[in-house]
Amino acid sequence: MQLDFAAREVTIKLVYYGPALSGKTTNLVSLHGLAGSDARGRLMTLETQDDRTLFFDLLPLTFRAKDGDVSLRIKLFTVPGQPMHAATRRLVLQGADGVALIADSQISETQRNAEAFFDLRQNLRENGLDLARMPLVIQFNKRDLPDVRSDEELARLAARGKEPVYKAIATRGVGTVETLMGLLHLTWETLDQTHQLSKRLSISGEELLNSAARQLGVTSSVNDLLARRMGGSLEKSSRIVP
Repeated sequence: MQLDFAAREVTIKLVYYGPALSGKTTNLVSLHGLAGSDARGRLMTLETQDDRTLFFDLLPLTFRAKDGDVSLRIKLFTVPGQPMHAATRRLVLQGADGVALIADSQISETQRNAEAFFDLRQNLRENGLDLARMPLVIQFNKRDLPDVRSDEELARLAARGKEPVYKAIATRGVGTVETLMGLLHLTWETLDQTHQLSKRLSISGEELLNSAARQLGVTSSVNDLLARRMGGSLEKSSRIVP
């Protein structure tokens, strides 16, 4: 996190993690399309011929409070999911303030989802970060495909841990905003507890996140978005393996 008192700006880094082809880049494309022109920067992607991210994607977003006095700047990264790019994933995770684990809902991808989770934990550890202290949400993407894990199974999985779990069809923009706002909420609460951001900037996290939601074209409140999670909690606690 970076805090600029003179400009009244908070800059945070969020990383979308997960196996190859789980939909990390598609999430960013969806958010880029939803964000207003004043809020979004240029989406930078670098993909190979088979549509797999080679290094990383970066989407800068800037959300301003209703009165424009405080700005929340987000650097939203993805990581390449292929096993050969472990060093790149570790590098992108450096300085992360929050992580979204993008899992593939297909039953055939269960093992790769679990491998991505353990890889995330290991790379955070090598960066001197603790998964137990890291704001984390889980998104189960590709809910429109056949042979996916059932809602009932996901509910049982979510009940085993406290992190918010979201369902998504990122290609249609379903669940992408909810995932981001859930991660933003947890990340702000964590940073606020450590750095007293609300007090020092004279703004509540709820106010700032509601403003962010509006700039993503959402007419409902942040609380409505957060309530769309499948199980889990908005308090950090024990972890589950997807």
